[in-house]
Amino acid sequence: MADGFALALQKGLRAALVANAGVTTLVSTRIYDEPPQGVTFPYLRFGDITPTAADTDTIVGVSVDISLEAESRSASGRVEAVRIVEAVQAALHRQETSVTVTGFTLVELIFQTHSVTRDPDGRGYTAVIVLRALLE
Repeated sequence: MADGFALALQKGLRAALVANAGVTTLVSTRIYDEPPQGVTFPYLRFGDITPTAADTDTIVGVSVDISLEAESRSASGRVEAVRIVEAVQAALHRQETSVTVTGFTLVELIFQTHSVTRDPDGRGYTAVIVLRALLE
């Protein structure tokens, strides 16, 4: 069975991030759907995926908001989290040709916004990155 748009998009984004030197310099290949126990910091994990129908009379399409969370626990904390955000933005914003979404056409990929907050335990920072993808 082929993946639906959400999983196909997640796989394509992960592959593009792992292939990007700016991202892997910061997080290596630690880009997870769900991080393992005892994970090494920093890392990226996929967060919320929110699809919205974007059909026309002739094309079946979907707009997908997808978030990534950058987790940092270094001494530089917020600085490291922001650097990861900037690397993700450089790797993905309007870089549709660098992302393969098997079974779909990626029409547009936009970096929407991000926020950086201190973790409740005070030991690190989490940056939430929101992307919007238009798929046909």
